Amino acid sequence: MAISVFLTGLTMGLTLILAIGAQNAFVLRQGLRGEHLFAVCLTCAVSDAALIILGVTSFGKIVTLLPWVEPVMRYAGAAFLLWYGARSLRAAVSSNAALHVSEGGATTPLAPTLLACLAITWLNPHVYLDTVVLLGTISTGFPGQEAIFGAGAVSGSFLFFFALGYGATRLRPVFARPGAWRVLEGAIAVVMWAIAAKLVFG
Repeated sequence: MAISVFLTGLTMGLTLILAIGAQNAFVLRQGLRGEHLFAVCLTCAVSDAALIILGVTSFGKIVTLLPWVEPVMRYAGAAFLLWYGARSLRAAVSSNAALHVSEGGATTPLAPTLLACLAITWLNPHVYLDTVVLLGTISTGFPGQEAIFGAGAVSGSFLFFFALGYGATRLRPVFARPGAWRVLEGAIAVVMWAIAAKLVFG
């Protein structure tokens, strides 16, 4: 049972973090440039871990004190995921975006790179919904095993960021084509809608 809960946390963490956003694009670009890659991946993963732990450890207590918070957050989260899925589907149908990475040029120093990474991570309101609210809400479905669920989600975060950053070199020719982004956005739309359905119907 514990393994099942851990794998559920791992899967949910990976699913939510897969959505293309500023943070993932930043990590991908750093990987393609080969600049401060370990520090950037570690910063993103540790930041996500801190927010996941906050959601898993505190959200259940908040719900106990304010029982109306859980259904409100659950339906609000489902509404957001439906909107985000529609946004991804629209991008899949109409977007011609591709990853453009500048060649050459001076390497950005470590400090400004990490400051940019922290700003992209902590100033993004979606990251709080994904980690604190959504994962916190889902963890309440595993009473007494929230920590195992959280460990799975944190593992998913570390796995994703380091795989994305260090796998970026191989992904470069793929994401230079708009079609690759469209396929990924379409898959994200389906996943987001599936999670929304789970939140609404249990």
